[in-house]
Amino acid sequence: MFGNLFEEEETEGFSLASSKERTAKGGDEPPPPRGRSNLCGIKNQGGTCYLNSLLQTLLFTPEFREELFRLGPEELGCLDDRDKAGAKVRVIPLELQRLFARLLLVDQQSASTTDLTDSFGWNSTERTNQHDVQELNRILFSALEHSLVGTSGSTFIHRLYHGTIVNSIVCKECGNVSQRQEDFLDLTVCVCGVSSLEEALWNMFVEEELFEGNNLYRCAQCDRLVTAAKSAKLKQLPPFMTMSLLRFSFDFTKLERYKETGRYSFPLTINLRPFCEQTDGEDSDFTYELFSVIIHKGGCYGGHYHVYIRDIDELGQWEPPEEDSKPKTQKKIKEEVKESCEQKLREDDLLSVLTTIIAQESLKSVLVDQLGQKLMDKIGSSWSKKFRKQYGPIGKFLQAHSDVFMLVANGTRVALKANPPAAETSAPQGSHWFDLNDSTVTSIRESDIEKQFQGKESAYMLFYRKTQLHRPNEALNSPQYKVPSHLIQMAQDESIKLQQMRQEFEASNNTVELCLHLAPSYRLENGALQPISREPSEISALSFDRRKTVGDLRVTIYQMQELWEGDMALTVAKSLPAGLHLYNTLTDDSVSLYSAGIATNTDLFVWNGREVCGATVQMGAEWEPVLLTVVRPSLGEDDEVQNGVECDQSREDCENGGSGLKREARGFAGGATLGEVREALGERKESLLCQEHKGGKGRQQGAAEGGGASRWKVFPPDDMQRTLKELSLKDGDALLVLEPELFDSSVFTRNGDVVTVTTPSDCRWLQVEFPPQLQGGEEEKEEERKRVKVPATGSMVSNLGVQYCLRQVDCTGKLLPPVCEELSVRDAGVRLMTTLTLCPGNSPRESQVRLFTFFSDVALACSCGDESHVTFNGTCWHLRKLDWCEEVGEPLMDEDASLSDLKINNGETLVVTEGLLPPKGFLKLSVWSFVDEVHTRPPPVGGGNSAKLRNVGQVEISDEATLEELKTQVLTLPTLQDLFAPTTGFLRVWQMEGWRLARILRGQRVTLRKLKLNSGADVCVQRLLTEEDLGPKQVLLKAKMGVPGERSFYPTEELVWDASHDSSPRSLRTCLAAHYGLSPDSLLLAKHQPEKHTYFNIFCVFYSQTQQVSKKRKKKKAESLLGPPFHLKDGDVIGIKNLLIDNNRDFITAEDEQGQQRLREQAEQRRKGIVSETALVMQGPE
Repeated sequence: MFGNLFEEEETEGFSLASSKERTAKGGDEPPPPRGRSNLCGIKNQGGTCYLNSLLQTLLFTPEFREELFRLGPEELGCLDDRDKAGAKVRVIPLELQRLFARLLLVDQQSASTTDLTDSFGWNSTERTNQHDVQELNRILFSALEHSLVGTSGSTFIHRLYHGTIVNSIVCKECGNVSQRQEDFLDLTVCVCGVSSLEEALWNMFVEEELFEGNNLYRCAQCDRLVTAAKSAKLKQLPPFMTMSLLRFSFDFTKLERYKETGRYSFPLTINLRPFCEQTDGEDSDFTYELFSVIIHKGGCYGGHYHVYIRDIDELGQWEPPEEDSKPKTQKKIKEEVKESCEQKLREDDLLSVLTTIIAQESLKSVLVDQLGQKLMDKIGSSWSKKFRKQYGPIGKFLQAHSDVFMLVANGTRVALKANPPAAETSAPQGSHWFDLNDSTVTSIRESDIEKQFQGKESAYMLFYRKTQLHRPNEALNSPQYKVPSHLIQMAQDESIKLQQMRQEFEASNNTVELCLHLAPSYRLENGALQPISREPSEISALSFDRRKTVGDLRVTIYQMQELWEGDMALTVAKSLPAGLHLYNTLTDDSVSLYSAGIATNTDLFVWNGREVCGATVQMGAEWEPVLLTVVRPSLGEDDEVQNGVECDQSREDCENGGSGLKREARGFAGGATLGEVREALGERKESLLCQEHKGGKGRQQGAAEGGGASRWKVFPPDDMQRTLKELSLKDGDALLVLEPELFDSSVFTRNGDVVTVTTPSDCRWLQVEFPPQLQGGEEEKEEERKRVKVPATGSMVSNLGVQYCLRQVDCTGKLLPPVCEELSVRDAGVRLMTTLTLCPGNSPRESQVRLFTFFSDVALACSCGDESHVTFNGTCWHLRKLDWCEEVGEPLMDEDASLSDLKINNGETLVVTEGLLPPKGFLKLSVWSFVDEVHTRPPPVGGGNSAKLRNVGQVEISDEATLEELKTQVLTLPTLQDLFAPTTGFLRVWQMEGWRLARILRGQRVTLRKLKLNSGADVCVQRLLTEEDLGPKQVLLKAKMGVPGERSFYPTEELVWDASHDSSPRSLRTCLAAHYGLSPDSLLLAKHQPEKHTYFNIFCVFYSQTQQVSKKRKKKKAESLLGPPFHLKDGDVIGIKNLLIDNNRDFITAEDEQGQQRLREQAEQRRKGIVSETALVMQGPE
């Protein structure tokens, strides 16, 4: 049950096993320091809450702790020598010493027990499976006693915990007394039918059991069956009394286990004199006080343990719980304050809202860094969105109202001057009680113990200590008391190392990369700041700690710029398509960069705060510059030449109607009016400004002809007084500038407020290339190609004769199929302003297609009628098509089909392949295998599959063959000769879709046709360690359990879920609970979506999806997880949270957040790529 915890018996009390290598699951983030209680918790390894509760109880038993620390290295050995032959190293007590030292002295929130459990010999299964804490207590003490044999501490557990019970049977006939003594480590007391601990002890040690009737006792003195009375008494009381409550019982009627949840009280102080054999002596010899209560939460099949402990040596910092921090006499006052606060919250008064937030806090103060979040929780809007523009950073607002607010705790917290935070409340005498729940340690009241008398969360083990055990004064508030010096040094070294790790982590986590733009390197142009030179050295990169103040940043920049003179202003800037724009200036030097909202990659403009190169700079969001494309007519000869160059470099723009117009990218301030823009362009007041009419019919029609008309809307005179922001003009919008006299030409036509621009005909051309005729061995030179531009229209016929044909060239330079000469340029699909190559050969007619045939490394071109038939002469060859990746694909099976029926298009390539034509119904499958074929771990599948696959060959097999025959044929591939599988059941075959493992092929006797395998499909084989034969409704899932208290998961495990009878969420939860040995009601499940790096909570979505469904159809829709919205299939990853030990319901890990960030960055890069490409097209050639 507990692994090889008794392994030390075989080696005379010594363990030579070395600890296994482990990988830290916490990532690079160091563990946080201790909390306000100044006590250290213990990390849960998955199911070790029962171990953690017992270890904390032993730690807070000072006598046990000091007896353990009294054993030195000369008796226990050294852990460094455990791998040496013949070395006597007592690993368990050594690891327990080190753990206790860490819990007492190392500054960390929680300690790990992995070293200790490794010394037990536990594997990963023992760490995740939960056991009974009473049984662990007995086994652990027994292992310690065996390990300490031959040392001075071999009897200390017996002295502290072992007692004696004497059982007596008194003969009613002769009065003879028969006694038998029994040693005990803990007392197991009954709960069923008993209301208190005292009543249970009375039944055990005071009430007599009579032997009468058919149940008589044979008296040794009378030598016959007689009436007798049996009783038990406590003979010897140990210093520490352990009581185990029998909460779990068995119902013989229902034949199932159940947990007793009725009320069962126990005292804080108990006198055991009535239950003892010898009653002489002082009361202190029989009086015990409670100091530890191990609590079980859950049912009989699983749950969670935590422990209430009284801190006898007052090692922790006790403080009243938050709900008890205020006296009860203030309830009425608190209600009045709450009502007044709610009334104030209805008013849009920032000062009142912040005052209310701070006043409602139990500590009368709030962390400055958390004030913004609490404000958003109250009003539903963040500081940056609603108040920053008006008041600046939140720290600046607090300092501006110093008459109301005051900063405490070295400036990290804010409180009200009228209601300062109360002083720390000292703990009442004897009430140093704490709740140690794995990594979490909280203060509790002594009265909270009564809450554990009954219910699903109730007391399970009680630990009492004699009241006559007194602690010396020097032990109070002294964690180092009786701790060996070498363990103190070890703890100090670990604390220093952790502190350094935290400092390094905080420094790296708080370091922001700033981009400094210096004013002397910029000039104001087109409403934005433009760099004087294009050198990247004009921008200075600076790494800075965001916890430092703005003043520190200013001093650093002063030191970097030694030649800077005068004032220095730091203004947050942003790079826009039109240039650099300024927003808000950092004026408060006492505010940290974090409070000022400075994040990494923030642009800061360094200037004097007034002007740049003598020009005043407008700041703020309302003055954001807009990059417009200014379009002017281009009808002169000079413009035509320039336009020709522009069209050549921006061919797509010319095709869409840009020919005959000169485009120029210009930036303007967003607050500038349209009239000011016209003046900046140097145009007269009579000039018209037009905005492109997007989606106009004329433009689309013209574009279809390789040119044509575009439509523009004229701005009315009233719009001349409106700003660009008001007109909703954005980056990339086009602005046409026209003179009134231009409407006399045929290019520009005005109809009301719409101007039609007709594309000039000089853009309707085609470029024809003629490659020279080369002799054998000669190489073609690019300059020897002849190029000529010919005028063209959309209705022109490309009739060039019979000796040559025209072929288009795509963007990669590849020749496309020849153009049919009987069609017009438009019907033939030839776009204007593109390149055609003149090639030898005849062009196909309208009813023909051009095919390329490869045979014996010789390429042949032939023209076939579209309705002609493919004939196969002979029996030793056949034709195959090339697939999309230009690999030999499927054979042409239908000999009597036409080219159109076979979907053979113009320009496709056919391959003449040697060999007979495969019979109909045969499949050609590509077989893949994993690079690392030894699968000790399951391969990733689905959308997140990153397994490395290799192609091992192809098989041709009939679609009437079975899956077993496919596996047998796959094993014959030469590349899989080393793949050993005793039978085909040791092979798993996946069908692949888009290079991903999609589904498992099931059924050894099922044909490939029924499995819906098509020719050309890809399959992947995986060798298994055990035989597998999945049913049609058995789903292979990847389950991974969340690590309690951490944002990570344990390694995934394969799990077969049988959904044939029940595919509901409860069925899956029951299956997972049985796999992990937990209660189904304590599990929270979610499906991992690797393509989005998110988790789909199964039960939350299940309920929300069925809320609007009628009662008749609700059950039908809600039952199956195989359908929408989850569509569970083979290889899906299911995340699991055990809510009994893990309060974090969020499944997202740090890796998922990084993946989401990458997706956002990729989306942003795609968006910026489109914007930058548009800006490049608008800017044109320089």
